[in-house]
Amino acid sequence: MDDVNLKLSILDQSPVGEGDTQSDALRHTIELAQKAEQWGYHRFWVAEHHNSERYVGSSPEVLMSHLLAHTNRIRIGSGGVMLQHYSPYKVAENFNVLASLAPGRVDLGIGRGPGGLPRTTRALQQEFAAEAMPFRAKLVELGQLLRDDLAETHQLYGLQAKPVTSHPADIILLGTTVSSAELAADLGIPYVFALFLNSDDAVMGQAVDAYRNNFNAAGGTRPEPMLALPIIVTDTDQEAAEYASEIKVVRITLESGQTLTVGSLEAAEEFGRQAQQTYTKEVFQGNVIHGSLETVRHQLKVIQHRYGIAEVIAVTYIKSFQKRLHSYELLSQAFGQ
Repeated sequence: MDDVNLKLSILDQSPVGEGDTQSDALRHTIELAQKAEQWGYHRFWVAEHHNSERYVGSSPEVLMSHLLAHTNRIRIGSGGVMLQHYSPYKVAENFNVLASLAPGRVDLGIGRGPGGLPRTTRALQQEFAAEAMPFRAKLVELGQLLRDDLAETHQLYGLQAKPVTSHPADIILLGTTVSSAELAADLGIPYVFALFLNSDDAVMGQAVDAYRNNFNAAGGTRPEPMLALPIIVTDTDQEAAEYASEIKVVRITLESGQTLTVGSLEAAEEFGRQAQQTYTKEVFQGNVIHGSLETVRHQLKVIQHRYGIAEVIAVTYIKSFQKRLHSYELLSQAFGQ
C-alpha cells in the first residue's frame, strides 16, 4: 500500500489543560477543529466523558452541531456515543438532525464503554436500567432507524426518526477487543481499534485480523479497519519522549471479571470504590507513537504496512494546548494532507 494514501484524522477529548477552565477546553476543541480543516485532516471527532475532571466533552451531539456550523468541509463525528446509556431512537433523531444540517459530513462513532464511573452510569440509566436492551440489539436498531428500514416484525415498525435524510450518518464502531471487531464485522459496519485506550499492539493485530476474516459480505464492500493511535509530534525526538513518558495506562479488573482502562491510579481506585467490588490494578507505560516529524512518519509507515490500514485517527496527550496544536500541525505534514 502506498504511504501517500494514508488519511489522517483527529479524535479530541476536550481535555482541561493546566491553568484552563472547562470553557477554555471547549474553545480549544473548536479552534483545533478549524485548524484541522485548514491542515487537510479527513475527520474530526469528539469524545463522550461524564463527570470527568480531565475531559469536558460530555455531549458529543451538541458539540458536533457547533463544530459543523463553524467548519465547511471536514467530516465531524463522535468518538463515540456511549450507546449503552441511550435509546437508539433518540440517538437516531439527534444524528438525523445533524446529517440534515450538514449532508455527507457526519460520522456516528459508537463506543461500548461507559464513558464514566459507575455512579455516572447509574445516573444516565436510572430510568430504564432494569429493561435495557443488549448492546448488539441497540446497535442493530440504531442502524435500521437511521436507514428508515425497520422490519415489519419489529415492535417499532412504522416509527421514523425524523427528519428522514437521504444522507444518514455513517455508523462506525470503536473498540479495544477482538470481540468488538467481530461484532462490527458481523454487522457489516466500519471499525476503529482504539489503541489509545487499550495500549496493546498484540490485541490490535488480532482485532484487525478478526474484522477482516469475519466481515459479513451481506453488509456490502468491506471497509478497511481504522486505528485510533496516541501520537505526539514535536520538533525533536527528545522533547516528544519527555511528553510520552508522562502517559500511563491503568488497567483495573473487578471481581466480576469486568476490565477497563483509565488514565490514573486515582481513577482506578475510585472506579473500584463506586463499583463496590474488590479489584486489582496494573500500571503500564502508555504505548505512544512519538518523535520528530520524520521519526513519526517512519513509525506510521511501518504501522500502515503492517496492518494494511488506510486511515489513522490521532489522539494527542499534551497538557499545553499550544504544544498540542503544534503537534497536530506537524503531523499534518507527514503524508501531504
